Amino acid sequence: MRVTGTGHASMRIDTAAGSILCDPWVNPAYFASWFPFPDNSLLDWEALGDVEYLYVSHLHRDHFDAAHLKRFVSKDATVLLPAFPTSEMEDELRELGFTKFLKAPNEQVVELDGGLKIMIQALTSPTDGPIGDSSLWVEYDGVRLLNQNDARPTDLSAFAELGHVHAHMLQFSGAIWYPMVYELPQAAKTAFGKQKRDRQFDRTWRYIDDLKADHVFPIAGPPCFLDDELWQFNDIHGDEGNIFPDQSVFLSEYAKVGGTNGVVLLPGSVAEITTSGASTTHPVPVEEFFANKVAHLEEMRERKRPVIEAEKASWRHPEVDVLKEMQRRIEPLLEESIYLAKGVGGPVRFDLVSYDGESVESIVVDFPGKQVRPYADEKVRYRFRTERALIEHLLHIGEVDWVNSLFLSCRFSAARIGQYNEFVYAFFKCLSTERLQYAEGWYDEHERSTDAEDITLGDWVVQRRCPHLKADLTRFGIVEGDQLTCQLHGWRFDLASGRCLTSVGHKVRAHRAGEQQTPAPAGEAAS
Repeated sequence: MRVTGTGHASMRIDTAAGSILCDPWVNPAYFASWFPFPDNSLLDWEALGDVEYLYVSHLHRDHFDAAHLKRFVSKDATVLLPAFPTSEMEDELRELGFTKFLKAPNEQVVELDGGLKIMIQALTSPTDGPIGDSSLWVEYDGVRLLNQNDARPTDLSAFAELGHVHAHMLQFSGAIWYPMVYELPQAAKTAFGKQKRDRQFDRTWRYIDDLKADHVFPIAGPPCFLDDELWQFNDIHGDEGNIFPDQSVFLSEYAKVGGTNGVVLLPGSVAEITTSGASTTHPVPVEEFFANKVAHLEEMRERKRPVIEAEKASWRHPEVDVLKEMQRRIEPLLEESIYLAKGVGGPVRFDLVSYDGESVESIVVDFPGKQVRPYADEKVRYRFRTERALIEHLLHIGEVDWVNSLFLSCRFSAARIGQYNEFVYAFFKCLSTERLQYAEGWYDEHERSTDAEDITLGDWVVQRRCPHLKADLTRFGIVEGDQLTCQLHGWRFDLASGRCLTSVGHKVRAHRAGEQQTPAPAGEAAS
């Protein structure tokens, strides 16, 4: 098995039975804040994109580069699709011209042509990426590889049970905005950053120890920051609280815990992996490259400056009335939200700095009050401060995921009362009915017992959440005769039997109002 490093979390896996391109990312992401480092834009992408299979782990834009996928990856490639709860990834890939999809059942080995085997583990919590993250296991001729990228499963037993793994690719560096953007004294920011940096490495060591692969490849980070406004986030300033250590730092820290099997892949590096070892060739010596890291970054900064300036020029949309547009888009979602709104538990404030860099408009997303309104000088749970143009752009393009855009850009500052609140960020990555209903259903399913809440629709008592994607049937359920239709996606169910009329499985629990529900036989779960 041959693995070619193509930058960040991207790699091309070649076997005699076919090739798989994983997570190709080249163009800047998150408001031109993140760039791949080392630079991979000069690789021969025409050749690298000529593959039999494409695997995109999730929709974060440092993994899903739409412009690059459209231009450089063969549309004859079969997409290895994780079993995500929504169809967003498939929909976006179809818009880019891909037509062949293998929808991999979760955690089930699939044998492709020529004896190539794959298994995809999909993570589906609302906190996993933008509604989903995944890992890819590959086996050919006895050689096994796990591309974990930046997925965070509870353990790796599903992969370990398939046999000894020879190559383990996983994240080790930061991919978040904390603590850099928080309005804290520098000493506190450094202390929190050091804690996070240490936790990142500790998590990495645990995953490595779980799998005990022959060779460990640090991937999926760090990005580099080439805009002058963000330059300080690069780990070149001797800051022990920087959360973006690079691959050379990984090797150093790994050695401290006894690690001797780490292998770095630069863009263009090639690793030949067998059951008995691995040999790697590099376009330049790895130690020499990282010894000259600052010079490489400065050269990239000058070369990419026109790209950043062009991106910035596209963000302003003065025709957008931010308050009215936020009300139009967000207030209906607040009305639908039960678990997320309760979880946030208070108002969240956005301070929007206008084009002149001085005047500020403050807007509150009031979760208990279910409204978006001007700030009224009240105490808020979270406060975000950013350029008005960024919010204008998000509203202009109809972005449904402000986490996978504004927050990961680090182009904001933040303050909060109390501890981190995952519900704030879960809500702002779910600015569509489909996403919000899935997140609400997920929290509903995980916070309730197996005796989930029932509701009455017409003459029937049915479970509150649609078995398909957990939509709230008090809002989307319509009963006509003995049939239930969930209007969110048009799925239909026969209420007498509970059978789904739209797809295999997804049985609904239902009985006629006033009738005693028959208990499930011993040893069986209620449907």
